Amino acid sequence: MMTTEGFTMRTDLSDLVRDRMEELGLSYRTLADACVDPKHPENGPLWKRSTLENLAKGRGVKAPTDAQLRALHAGLDYPLLAIQRAAAAQFFGLVSERWTGSEDVRLLLARIDELDEAGVAELDELAQIVLKRRARQSNGQG
Repeated sequence: MMTTEGFTMRTDLSDLVRDRMEELGLSYRTLADACVDPKHPENGPLWKRSTLENLAKGRGVKAPTDAQLRALHAGLDYPLLAIQRAAAAQFFGLVSERWTGSEDVRLLLARIDELDEAGVAELDELAQIVLKRRARQSNGQG
């Protein structure tokens, strides 16, 4: 999250796009070509390489349209609802949940804005410990 003169600018969608691109090994150009709205594929790609780069790097971009969010969903192969919520948080200040990198844990925290990335990573580790402990207990090993 970035701060500007007394208020916090959320970066939920920027972070999601950057992290998912890294995870999939996508270039901006490859992602731009893949960002086609599945409802209207005849319209072709809805994102430009430069706009995706600006978004991922936290530079100012306009709020995306519904069609652009669906195109990101297709290009990133990521849940549409997660992309919509990240956009709502970043562009309209609505609270979003934070997905962990492992995708098998979702943390919902009322005060997540008070945590930095290290704090979120620590909570992810704690969640993984709890899940492993419960799995051992259900297998009779605990």
